Amino acid sequence: MELYTNNYYSEDINNVCKLSLPWDELRGKSIMLSGATGLIGSFFVDVISEKNIADGLNCTVYALVRNEGKAKARFSKFADDTHLVFIPYDVKYPLVTDTPEKIDYILHLASNTHPMLYATDPIGTITTNIIGLQNLLEFAAAHRCERFIFASSNEVYGENRGDAELFDEDYCGYINCNTLRAGYPESKRCGEALCQAYKSQKGLDVCVARLTRSYGPTMIMSDTKAVSQFIKKGVAGEDIVLKSEGTQYYSYTYTADAASGLLWILLAGESGEAYNIADISGDITLKDLASIIAEMNGKKVVFELPDAVEAAGYSRATKARLDGSKIRALGWKPMYNIKTGMERTVKILRSINGEGN
Repeated sequence: MELYTNNYYSEDINNVCKLSLPWDELRGKSIMLSGATGLIGSFFVDVISEKNIADGLNCTVYALVRNEGKAKARFSKFADDTHLVFIPYDVKYPLVTDTPEKIDYILHLASNTHPMLYATDPIGTITTNIIGLQNLLEFAAAHRCERFIFASSNEVYGENRGDAELFDEDYCGYINCNTLRAGYPESKRCGEALCQAYKSQKGLDVCVARLTRSYGPTMIMSDTKAVSQFIKKGVAGEDIVLKSEGTQYYSYTYTADAASGLLWILLAGESGEAYNIADISGDITLKDLASIIAEMNGKKVVFELPDAVEAAGYSRATKARLDGSKIRALGWKPMYNIKTGMERTVKILRSINGEGN
């Protein structure tokens, strides 16, 4: 079954489309998106494309993709939509394209987000987050971009120092920068500073979206994050494999809520500010998360030690819960808690694999 024919997925898209956002700000405008076929980017493209059809938004999406053929297959529902334009592009290089002189909004979502890559491709992880970002910031400055959104990460906060239950946007925890695993969080920190530099030096309107550990039916099935491995086991109806004691306490966000958070920041955020896209309804320990997915199938949680390469990519943070008060003040609130989000994810992915809707 195709993603677009799944009732739950269609409902997720429509729920975001019905939000009381200032949608008219996008009417007749253009959005450029890196990471357009990723977990959150693909859902975001689906929302704007559906909004164009349902409400005549007339918003053109320029989707930056590595493989145009795969992108067209992913967005098959909108194959004939002139408002969805695919641009083959690798963020490691300067962007040269025939797009209009002015691009209204740019969202930079492309990043290595798989723990295995942090260990096996640490150079690519860092350069994508810094050089890739600079390439798009340069393009934004040259094309009179009205607002640039940088998708940062909860990992910029580092390890909880024991002095905060929730991380607000001003919190700064500990990161041992002289380690391989520091490449991802440190490059995201550097990326945020680079955005501020372009705001100051080139007058670019920028906002930072700090995403939590996100999940949903648009996940890349090769993803090596713990939550993704749990979901894949859940879809297959197998026992959930936990590769630690599972006491890590993190914030998680369902794809639809992450995408709606990006829209709120894009359309209502204050220039230069950072926003956590998070809510306490998505906070859970790793072992409890594993149990939720196991219980869906009447299965159990089993423990297994990771190999050395896999372990090298793991986050060192044991408690990283984000305070979402700031983005809630804009108007955002989640539509799904961790349990309903996980249930929908597993059901949708099962239907795609031919196991029912």
